[in-house]
Amino acid sequence: MRKDSPVYMGPRLRRLRRDLGLTQADMATDLDISASYVALLERNQRPLTADMLLRLARTYKLDMAEVAGDGGAEQTARLHAVLKDPMFADLDLPTLATGDVAVNYPGITEALLRLYTSYREEHLALADRAVGQDAPEEVPDPVAESRRFLAARRNSFPLLDDAAEKLAAEAEAEGGLTAWLRVRHNLRVRRLPSDVMAGSLRRYDRHRDAVLLDDTLDTASSQFQLALQIAYLEMRKSFDAILKDGQFAGESGRRLARRALASYGAAAILMPYSAFAKAVETRRYDVEALARQFGTSFEQTAHRLTTLQKPGQERVPFFFLRVDPAGNASKRLDGAGFPFARHGGSCPLWSVHRVFETPREVVTQWLELPDGQRFFSIARTVTAGGGGWGAPRVERAIALCCAAEHAHRLVYTQDQPTPDPTPIGVTCRLCHRPQCLARSAPPIGRDMLPDDYRRTRAPFGFADG
Repeated sequence: MRKDSPVYMGPRLRRLRRDLGLTQADMATDLDISASYVALLERNQRPLTADMLLRLARTYKLDMAEVAGDGGAEQTARLHAVLKDPMFADLDLPTLATGDVAVNYPGITEALLRLYTSYREEHLALADRAVGQDAPEEVPDPVAESRRFLAARRNSFPLLDDAAEKLAAEAEAEGGLTAWLRVRHNLRVRRLPSDVMAGSLRRYDRHRDAVLLDDTLDTASSQFQLALQIAYLEMRKSFDAILKDGQFAGESGRRLARRALASYGAAAILMPYSAFAKAVETRRYDVEALARQFGTSFEQTAHRLTTLQKPGQERVPFFFLRVDPAGNASKRLDGAGFPFARHGGSCPLWSVHRVFETPREVVTQWLELPDGQRFFSIARTVTAGGGGWGAPRVERAIALCCAAEHAHRLVYTQDQPTPDPTPIGVTCRLCHRPQCLARSAPPIGRDMLPDDYRRTRAPFGFADG
């Protein structure tokens, strides 16, 4: 803060005073000012000058950055992001006013952000119930609960990103994750045969002060498992803080969400936000090149790309999908609120279902939904398991998808003409395209046409309205 640039931070000063257990009179005595002046500062009727900021820091032995904060920049960015929701489109919300609210009323801002997050989570839950009419409503679905928890927060957790950056720097200073575990937690890392591990990829042996790894794991998987163990050791309080506002019907959903947060933390340790965000721009989102740079797998890297929505440092928002050869979606991650984030991925016209024919080859595709929204996707197969002769392995396909307006930032569109997009649907039950030969089910809410006198090329004929 410059001496000629006073700022107003009354609510922050009030919160600091209460955290210290002081009355206005107590603080006035400590700072050698009047109690009425403290009251004026807290009501934003007087600016907090640089001189007063220094006096606060010295008196209460506080870090200057802790007192000054970021000027409300993060809160402002988060609030701006929320207010972009279409539900607020008809409101006149000046940017300056939004910033004033975030800076001067951080408590109210945080309350609004929590309320919006809860709204998003409940909105997604209602959408799930509307589509899955056949499922008994009283039976909780822990997988769906975990997905809603992540989707409502756009799969972005700056608290974990910040913690992971510090841990990554510490690990680098110690010589790597293995050395960090030895120095900070007195834990050895041992690799053992699969039969000894008895089905575990990683095990924390408290009695022998060791982290045990299956010796069939490749380098990227081994590093991820070590980072995952560090996340569980160091980020528990952060997990609890994030999960406390989640809506879960049972403990299983909460545990799955916790596991997702731990994986998020592990990826953030291996690919620290600032360094990774810079690298994606340099390499134009080349997943394979980024994977080589950070020593991660293609899937880990693609997964991390969905998380780059830290307020003020946003990158291209992606949707991530992983499917098996039967078309079952085993993972969905949404970094931008895409329409197919909850139920999409089952359209057979999407190339993610055809890349099994070309293993390890990146396939690009332009897509168009029935409402005209256009997207760009890349898809490729990945392998899980293996590591030795006869070891079981599973082939899956993953897809990364972004809105068409961001596609020019990706290396995959460089010097490439833009072809006509492939018309796809979110899923057959929600798609109303009439002439789709790949359709597997009629859309919800449409009357079937009789087949007595005419049979259409499409598997199901249905009324227009």
